[in-house]
Amino acid sequence: MTPLLMPLAENPLLPAPFEIVAAIVFALLLWFLIAKYVVPNFERTYEERTEAIQGGIEKAERAQAEAQAALEQYRSQLDDSRAEAARIREDAKTQGSQILAEMREQAQAEANRIRTQTQAQLEAERVQAMTQLRNEIGGLATTLAGRIVGESLDDDERARRTVDRFIADLESQDAAPADGRSDSHALTDAGPA
Repeated sequence: MTPLLMPLAENPLLPAPFEIVAAIVFALLLWFLIAKYVVPNFERTYEERTEAIQGGIEKAERAQAEAQAALEQYRSQLDDSRAEAARIREDAKTQGSQILAEMREQAQAEANRIRTQTQAQLEAERVQAMTQLRNEIGGLATTLAGRIVGESLDDDERARRTVDRFIADLESQDAAPADGRSDSHALTDAGPA
């Protein structure tokens, strides 16, 4: 017999028809179970992971955008702070210059006040010294004139006139010593009144 004509049951390579049908049913049942339960779980897991990854990317992009905005805000605030610091420094320099100018003005005013006060004090002391000197010189001049003239000059009015004339002559000689005479000549020239 030829091998092609052999009955089906006798071929050891071919499975039994019941096994073929059982394998087909089992394959279909396995395909159905995989399609019904396994594939949806894979799909759901795939979608969850896709969403998680996508959400993570979006979250990272938002965080990066927020960080960039915060950086820009920080830079803006830093620039504002630098400008404010520069303005404060300029204000301080201006105020310092004004304070120095005011202090100089006050010092100048104080120096002028002290100078005026000193001049007034010197003038008062000069007047006092002149008065004291006038009294002493007047007494000496009257005594000297009385000795030269040979008569007493106790009369106050006459003595005062003599002293005034003597002092006026001294002042005129101090103001214009152009004639070259010394003070000793001026005393002898004053003579009696």
